Amino acid sequence: MSKIEQNKAKKKRAILLAAQNVFLSEGYLLASMDKIAVEAQVTKQTVYRYYSSKSDLFKAMLEQMGENSEVDFLDHLQLPDTEEALYQFARGFIQAHLSDDHLATFRLLVAEGGKAPEMTRSFCAVGLDDTDVKLTEFFAERLGMNNAETTVQLWTAMLLAHRAAVLIGMEKPTEQQIDQHAKDATAFLLAAISGH
Repeated sequence: MSKIEQNKAKKKRAILLAAQNVFLSEGYLLASMDKIAVEAQVTKQTVYRYYSSKSDLFKAMLEQMGENSEVDFLDHLQLPDTEEALYQFARGFIQAHLSDDHLATFRLLVAEGGKAPEMTRSFCAVGLDDTDVKLTEFFAERLGMNNAETTVQLWTAMLLAHRAAVLIGMEKPTEQQIDQHAKDATAFLLAAISGH
């Protein structure tokens, strides 16, 4: 990578980190390209050179947060043992959705999504559809379930059972509690499928 490309990548990272800090601390509606430029220590023109609008920058920030996430729960679906793949997916999915960044983003969406629907569209475009598609494919290939969309929605909702309590300020579940919830939800899913 040339020096110029390195500098561009460095500026882009600084802008995305600044965007994350500003959006999650001040909110989407109060955030401005000016504030993000100041936080990133670049000019507003530099921010616009990389991102044509606040909405584009918000979406890029979400993508960056996803890439930086320590947990890539979709990778677990490649495990050869079906039950283990589902359990490991469940564990990673719960952990990702209880991360501080995810919770802050979700709070922002709830607080301001009605006034800034482009924010919610960006959030949905970045990750939700991909997860649903991959799980639906997994259910078809491994469990012989066609049209598993409703089952996928029910199972992922079950996995998110702790999130509502944490969002309103309750304590996060421990790793042991997350592990047990993932095991129980996976066992429940597989028992319900085999009962058909």
